[in-house]
Amino acid sequence: MNTIAAVAIAAFTGFVPGSAISIAGANNTPDVHPPGKQESPEAWYRDGGQLIARRLAGREAIKPARNVILFVGDGMSLATVAAARILEGQLRGEAGEENSLVFETFPNLALAKTYNTNQQTPDSAGTMTAMTTGVKSFAGAIAVDQRAQRGNCASIAGSERVTLLDLAALADLGTGLVTTTRITHATPAALYARSPDRSWETDSGLPPTARDAGCHDIARQLIEYDRGRGLDIALGGGRRAFLPNQTDDPEYPELRGHRSDGRDLTAEWQERHPDGHYVWNESQFKSIPADSDGPVLGLFDPSHMQYEHDRSDDEGGEPSLADMTRLAIERLARNEQGFFLMVEGGRIDHAHHANNAWRGLTDTIAFARAVETALELTDPADTLIVVTADHSHALTFSGYGQRGNPIAGLAMRPTDDGEGTEPLADNEGRPLTILGYATGPGYRGGNRPDFETEDPTQPSYRQESAVYLWSASHTAEDVPVYSTGPGAETLTGVIEQNVIYHALLQAVPALQTKAQELSNDQGLPVLESILPTRPD
Repeated sequence: MNTIAAVAIAAFTGFVPGSAISIAGANNTPDVHPPGKQESPEAWYRDGGQLIARRLAGREAIKPARNVILFVGDGMSLATVAAARILEGQLRGEAGEENSLVFETFPNLALAKTYNTNQQTPDSAGTMTAMTTGVKSFAGAIAVDQRAQRGNCASIAGSERVTLLDLAALADLGTGLVTTTRITHATPAALYARSPDRSWETDSGLPPTARDAGCHDIARQLIEYDRGRGLDIALGGGRRAFLPNQTDDPEYPELRGHRSDGRDLTAEWQERHPDGHYVWNESQFKSIPADSDGPVLGLFDPSHMQYEHDRSDDEGGEPSLADMTRLAIERLARNEQGFFLMVEGGRIDHAHHANNAWRGLTDTIAFARAVETALELTDPADTLIVVTADHSHALTFSGYGQRGNPIAGLAMRPTDDGEGTEPLADNEGRPLTILGYATGPGYRGGNRPDFETEDPTQPSYRQESAVYLWSASHTAEDVPVYSTGPGAETLTGVIEQNVIYHALLQAVPALQTKAQELSNDQGLPVLESILPTRPD
């Protein structure tokens, strides 16, 4: 039996290698949480770990991973992947349908169930908490479990969960996060912060009761993060959460910071890391000495970074997601122990919320290029790469279009004689587009667009939605999980989303060992509370 399997089984099942047990293989292992089973943080953690341990037991000669990279396409539904693959091909002059995004060529594929503990259709905070702590939680939760209450600071005592980033930092692995959203947004925050409410990004958004109870805003938690070796690389947007409200933004002087406590957290970060590099534009980013040591903090926009379609027009200049991924890997790879890196294509979600498919798809293509960069810079023999989404989105893809139909255009179906095409039309003869949305701001009050005056292939076109919402809702269907590298074989079939954490954990012996060292009597890794005192 291989080393990873032996350690995993001992930790999660109590099975001693060599005893009488027969494991036929991964395809025969049950999913976690059978219907009606009692849910708890302990059960989520135990059952997810046991599932991966059983799957490892059914495999031989699985080598441990040295590095782990988790790619999260925020809102990257299956429809988004399919439409983006076609658009990528069409931008090269191809029909598009035959194309594959680079991660679609990975040898292992699973579907993850994304529901939160309190919502059928999830949000990014609860889903990322599942992936980074191994425990499902409620919508809005930032690395706290379902026993906490949203917006209640005191309730998080005892519910703060240990993240993959914590384990990597404590095990002296290199650590990094890269995102196109605010770096204090839900997905990246769930790696380094603990909060019962994802909206507490800056002290201005922290309720007085939470401040009195000892909770800190998410930006402050990033700057003060001191688990183990700390956070080596942090790149994204969101400068405003780190600057005082009397300080002009360096790129947009008409804007100011959002902090009401007068603290300049960028200056504090530099004081804490005199050998570090703080950058806020592309020129500074490119000027970081390649042979320098020390951590890197990059905050490239007051709020979210630009969509890939708009990035070239940014005032100060912004690196691409692939550029940031390259810098992160090149620096983290110097760590002889290995590294953990999370990369988020966060604005796929935002474009879908706005019913703007073009920007959602071009950000998905940019996300795929970041994955391609990671493949170029790492060794498949020692690096586990997982590509997934936190939740799905309301994008629809239909219309009977002919092969090569422009993915953002009108649905032109082949005629029966095969000699031409005709538009798919509604009952009043008005044409339909290939892409649309179930909900969102693209609803036109029951009126249809006039495609004599509106061009749906224009990047800023807002696709039609069936029902008006000011922002399109997420959707609840499963999301894909693509994986390659050591331990990827365990991510198959239909799984609970928190199982992803356990696959990453058990692929890297240093992470699993650290998690075992921190485990309490119920098997959950624990660290000291961020609160100054625990309530009676």
